[in-house]
Amino acid sequence: MSEEANIHPDKHQRFRGDHPIVVEGLRTQFGEHVVHEDLSLTVNRGEILGVVGGSGTGKSVLMRAIIGLQHVAAGDVEVFGKSIANAEPDQQLGVRNRWGVLFQGGALFSTLTVGENVEVPLRQFYPDIGEELLHEISRYKVMLSGLPEDAVAKFPSELSGGMKKRAGLARALALDPELLFLDEPTAGLDPIGAAAFDRLTKELKETLGLTVFLITHDLDTLYEICDRVAVLADKRVIAVGTIPELLETDHPWIDEYFNGPRGRAAQASQQRAKALDNPTKGKA
Repeated sequence: MSEEANIHPDKHQRFRGDHPIVVEGLRTQFGEHVVHEDLSLTVNRGEILGVVGGSGTGKSVLMRAIIGLQHVAAGDVEVFGKSIANAEPDQQLGVRNRWGVLFQGGALFSTLTVGENVEVPLRQFYPDIGEELLHEISRYKVMLSGLPEDAVAKFPSELSGGMKKRAGLARALALDPELLFLDEPTAGLDPIGAAAFDRLTKELKETLGLTVFLITHDLDTLYEICDRVAVLADKRVIAVGTIPELLETDHPWIDEYFNGPRGRAAQASQQRAKALDNPTKGKA
């Protein structure tokens, strides 16, 4: 198989243990407006897959279709080998508790404390858990997300933007998921905060054995932590691969995105970081 063929989605690859997400021939639409047409994508177990595309290409719509929140007009979505497309909630039992989702902005319940927000999915899926254990799990997840322990008792209005993201992440991790969906997790964060969130994401992936579906516009994030990148354009996934593989394609959007000023800056930053990690490389 040629290198170019490797970076394009395989429409016919079915679920096996190493592919927790398989999307085939997906069409989504709102009325007459078609967002996706014949979109296919396979996600590998244990990878961080970055999902990029211009505004209006339906990155968040794709994520919502995968987790069963978006109506699918055609095609199929399988998660852990089970069809999710347009399935009733009771038909998704045994699958929904195997993923966690961080929506844009955190999507926290404003009238609940951080700890109570984390407890929401636990109460939904495990209603018989005692209060003391609920609180203990909640505290652990909050600290796992990088927040101080006292953040458990705070309300979302008392948190900074970065802390809200981490609180949302703590809730996404509440059920010990195998799949983690992150929708623009570093949007609105300063460069230091964004880099810290990237490091946390990578650490959690490696420590907990997660598969991460990551929607982002942040080129630094793509270069720093993503194993592969899926590119949405023309209502479908036009290519999937490592960044060096994508740079070999001749699609105009990919070229403009990765070789534009910000893309070149991100690439230069990555090269500087590698040079600092290997100070003796190239020396006699």
